[in-house]
Amino acid sequence: MKLTFLGTGGPWGLPELNCECAICRDMRRRHEKRQRTALLLSGPSNLVVDCGPDIASQLGRHGVRQVHAVLITHEHGDHYIGLDELFAYKRSSPRGAFTPIPVFMSSATWDVVKMRFGYLEQMEVITVLEAALKTFSPVAGWDVFPFKTEHGAFAKGSVGYLLQSPDSPPVKLVYTSDFMGLPEIPDQIVAPDYLVLQCSRLNEPVQNTPQLMSFQRALEFLPLLKPKKEIFLVHIGDGDQVPGDPANVMAKKRESLSPLAPPGGSHPYPIPRNHDEWQNVVNRILVDYKLGFKCTVAYDGLTVDL
Repeated sequence: MKLTFLGTGGPWGLPELNCECAICRDMRRRHEKRQRTALLLSGPSNLVVDCGPDIASQLGRHGVRQVHAVLITHEHGDHYIGLDELFAYKRSSPRGAFTPIPVFMSSATWDVVKMRFGYLEQMEVITVLEAALKTFSPVAGWDVFPFKTEHGAFAKGSVGYLLQSPDSPPVKLVYTSDFMGLPEIPDQIVAPDYLVLQCSRLNEPVQNTPQLMSFQRALEFLPLLKPKKEIFLVHIGDGDQVPGDPANVMAKKRESLSPLAPPGGSHPYPIPRNHDEWQNVVNRILVDYKLGFKCTVAYDGLTVDL
């Protein structure tokens, strides 16, 4: 079984169009890029988690010849707006040979998505099935348990997923997707082997109007979720204010509530502007706070053997 990070960026990807902030400038200089976050679990079957606007290039880049099922976490465009791209699999199949792709999402999410993509079901490109809060098996090789997440009034159907292989012992992977909190923590999602954690920024802002997780606040969840092998950070954005950057006046730049600093220290951790800086500051924080977790800042194209 393999986990491939098709994309690891936030809703607009990185570097952002028309942005000259310190983060986007540095990423352009380094030729770094983060497309919208999506995952591929491959083994006996290909299971895609989220289907944003970059999905065609992502699947093409990794040579995915068939998609057996798709999980959608919630009704924001960067997580479902690429569903129409799945039409390509039907268009390139022999006439009459294509089987609609099962797509799972909560009923509240489908209420929104069907207003745009209901025709995909009518044209037998996809078959939409409800991801209720109970275990189901979307494809050979994985059992899936959806759990409710808090992601604001415009994402009432938001869920994360526990994916569990039938191996003995099973491989357990939790994907939080976008969230700012969990209404409850089901026993099933505690102590997974792997935790794929949405992490939009380093510091918690004064007002979390994007309703996304910061790494600062995520430190509260790590001892609760207790991942055993490795954490992967995804959905990286550029909303942190870099000290001295004139672009801090941009609407997306949010003042930090209380910038994260070493225990007992007065100098905050530096704001990461690129992948290496993200990994370095995360490593420092986990050591300083004596959190014994392995944490990898994922990047587009990273593939992990599970």
